[in-house]
Amino acid sequence: MNKLGLKKIDIYIIKKFLGTYFFAIFLIICIAVVFDFSEKIDDFLENKAPFSKIMIDYYLNFIPYFAVLFAPMFTFIAVIYFTSRMAYNTEIIAILSSGVSFNRILRPYFIAASVIMIFNFLLGNFVIPKANATRFLFEEQYYRDGPSDFKERNAHRQIEPGVYIFLESFNTSNNYGRRFSMEKFSKGQLVSKLLSQDIRWDSTINKWKIKDYFIRDYVGNQQIIRTGKELDTTLNVTPEEFRRRDNAIEAMNLKELNNFIKDQRMQGTSNVLALLVEKNRRFSFPFSTFILTVIGVSVSSRKVRGGIGMHIGIGLLISFSYILFLQFSAQFAISGALPPFVAVWLPNVVFSVVAFIEYRMAPK
Repeated sequence: MNKLGLKKIDIYIIKKFLGTYFFAIFLIICIAVVFDFSEKIDDFLENKAPFSKIMIDYYLNFIPYFAVLFAPMFTFIAVIYFTSRMAYNTEIIAILSSGVSFNRILRPYFIAASVIMIFNFLLGNFVIPKANATRFLFEEQYYRDGPSDFKERNAHRQIEPGVYIFLESFNTSNNYGRRFSMEKFSKGQLVSKLLSQDIRWDSTINKWKIKDYFIRDYVGNQQIIRTGKELDTTLNVTPEEFRRRDNAIEAMNLKELNNFIKDQRMQGTSNVLALLVEKNRRFSFPFSTFILTVIGVSVSSRKVRGGIGMHIGIGLLISFSYILFLQFSAQFAISGALPPFVAVWLPNVVFSVVAFIEYRMAPK
């Protein structure tokens, strides 16, 4: 027994668990990189992407994203593989026969699962967002057709409390908008309204230029009307918000994501539910490591017909079922049928029940 109170069997299981987990990640990522490169090589050559940028800016940042994306599958395969080998080598039977309880066997599994959970949580919230930002820039330059354009029409947003803007259309290639209006409210009453045919972002002064404007101010029972040819103004919105990609939230760390959710709530945009799903997923996804570990140990600690292959097949089925269930329930949250917190944590609740059933059936 060492200073941490771990016995040789604990160290043996932890080493096997973590070793198999990271080896599985290495193998799957190698295969994924080969397939991804063969699919995109024509685009890389056509856009003359430097080899150093392909390796460093793209694939070096692609690896952590892919590792966390399929973390449940890697965890399950690792547990299933080495535990089933222990079972078929009668090591599990020998451990149980020596008086060690099944609950005690789970201890090193939970220690290793904790390491994996913390590893994935830190990657998902602090490392991968920065890596995704670099990868997205590479894709826009060498793989996609440049930055995505704003295609939404009739955009209506709250840019700050009580201030709403409306744009009939906006072109991100020249930062030019058509039929712009801005309304200001105070205590629920309209106090000012601005109408303009054209609005353009001036990057030299970082302000909006409003042309041919018409302003109506409401003071008591009176209306004050002002008109003009051009007006420079500062609005709490920039052209970058109009060209933001759908997956831009994947390039935000936890703090940035919380601030973005706050801004989007204030603006009254329709993507707040999707943002809340992403935020809750970053907590629920790593936690699934414990649940899938219990299921994996319970399933693979007993012998079944078909040997290790049968165990691995069951493991793949359950891990893919979890990932599909998570994606399926997330759509209910985005559509408003379920609260985001409930939708994202529902797969963990359901699979916790499965884990409890399997645990009860495990050899004691």
